[in-house]
Amino acid sequence: MDRVLADDPPAPHSLVNGMKRDLDAVTTGLSTPWSSGQVEGHVTRAELLKHMGFGRADLDLLRRRILHSP
Repeated sequence: MDRVLADDPPAPHSLVNGMKRDLDAVTTGLSTPWSSGQVEGHVTRAELLKHMGFGRADLDLLRRRILHSP
């Protein structure tokens, strides 16, 4: 991280600064075997269903589609 900050291109600097602000979470995320991939998949599926019904469906229909789809 120090080498990136010492380099000229400023684009990676914000990434490194963000990683330094939350270094404990970054370290934990890289060193544990757990993943949030399954949760992210459900979130993506719910967002897709939401976008598919945008402007045409109400909350009750969205709820039924999320709960009753495979």
